[in-house]
Amino acid sequence: MTDGVNPGKLWGVGLGPGDPELVTVKAARVIEAADVIAFHSARHGRSISRGIAAPYMRAGQLEEHLIYPVTTESTDHPGGYQGAIEEFYEESAARLAEHLAAGRSVALLAAGDPLFYSSYMHMHRRLADRFEAEIIPGVTSVSAASAALGTPLVEGEQVLTVLPGTMPAEELTRRLRDTEAAAIMKLGRTYPTVRRALADAGRLEDAYYVERASTTRQRVSRAADVDDARVPYFAITLVPGPAPTTPLPLSDRAESRTAEARTAVGEVVVVGLGPGQSDWTTPEVRRALAEATDLVGYTTYIDRVPTRPGQRRHASDNRVESERATMALDLAARGAKVAVVSSGDPGVFAMAAAVLEEAAQPAWREVPVRVLPGMTAANAVASRVGAPLGHDYAVISLSDRLKPWDVVAGRLAAVAAADMAIAIYNPASSQRTWQVGAMRDLLLDHRKPDTPVVIGRDVGGPTESVCVVRLADLDPAEVDMRTLLIVGASTTAAIDTAHGVRVYTSRRYTR
Repeated sequence: MTDGVNPGKLWGVGLGPGDPELVTVKAARVIEAADVIAFHSARHGRSISRGIAAPYMRAGQLEEHLIYPVTTESTDHPGGYQGAIEEFYEESAARLAEHLAAGRSVALLAAGDPLFYSSYMHMHRRLADRFEAEIIPGVTSVSAASAALGTPLVEGEQVLTVLPGTMPAEELTRRLRDTEAAAIMKLGRTYPTVRRALADAGRLEDAYYVERASTTRQRVSRAADVDDARVPYFAITLVPGPAPTTPLPLSDRAESRTAEARTAVGEVVVVGLGPGQSDWTTPEVRRALAEATDLVGYTTYIDRVPTRPGQRRHASDNRVESERATMALDLAARGAKVAVVSSGDPGVFAMAAAVLEEAAQPAWREVPVRVLPGMTAANAVASRVGAPLGHDYAVISLSDRLKPWDVVAGRLAAVAAADMAIAIYNPASSQRTWQVGAMRDLLLDHRKPDTPVVIGRDVGGPTESVCVVRLADLDPAEVDMRTLLIVGASTTAAIDTAHGVRVYTSRRYTR
């Protein structure tokens, strides 16, 4: 422990099965009060737990994103899958222990219940002997799936058996034969084995399938009718003990409800506000914002839109793009006119791609989606110094949150070798501080040291600053998340004038 510092408290926070409204009052209070929010995800970076908790988080909280090194048993780790996952848990526990020893409270998020097939238990085992720990129980996926099915799982003296789909088929079959009711979890790629075990145990006709229970993407079907290739990990198979005596919400009824809902479908309009000042918001976007019944977006961008009586505002953190997109589509499916708000242009590292990706799902095919353009941050920064993007140029995000750094580095090298100017988005953040220096060193392999670099921060905002430096003199300490960089090509020139530095990239090549 740090001398003179009282250690922080570890909270294992159960979030329930997916619907943010199923988060308990105590869990919401602890999430808001915690100094550090910790959460897991696979390598794609999208954390379901963080998405559920986002409405209860506050600005300025530290975040620990714990990314699993593997999600299947295929790995080149010398200790195999178990060795890789044990090493990950040890490293994760050490990261959380640093915060706890420094006196910070840590809320470790867990979908469902923290001690029910959850990663939280691995941190609890490694930390609870050194730090105070408290577990907040959550609604389990079994309860949510049962509610979605709308029929009792067990009654009287019946026994419910909870089984992981990862068990061998023979063992699953044996246990299914020996119990009155069952819930089978961890489906996804295990579903063919689960279906075979249900059939061999004589339980397939009595089994039901629930996908993403409690969320807007919930789906209920008979287990025998499910396509093996389309089963996500977050699905569950139920075999109720008592025979259902009430109508079940199966796909035919769901289709009927969907057909009824189509008459009330609204629309989703993804808009770009421009990079800063209100004058850069187009009249087309202003009209869409005025006509919207609901606004969905990152809190900072939502706050730039004037309030309007009767208009609902759904603000969230900037890391939950998929969840925001799903919320917007669900609101529109129920008749709302939704404006999804982005800064700059919505198609440039912003919400348009996230909305369209989610809209490709069968559940949202009937929802109209439009994209309205906005001025880009790159164009705004370029305008402050002249025309550094006057010839061919590339746009690259330096963030490695959604793509690995080796991909970023490969693209930087390719563009640099092609001799194009480069607009660099998302160059740094409070938790990403080394990439700017790495980018500079990589580009110097292809560009001269005196290549002009434009550093534009908060352009169009109240703290705007713009300067031009040599590539060799680019200081990472002067760059943060609100900064955009423009790196020149061999034909880019910086000229000192009586009115400041002017930068342009010639459209003519002398060689």
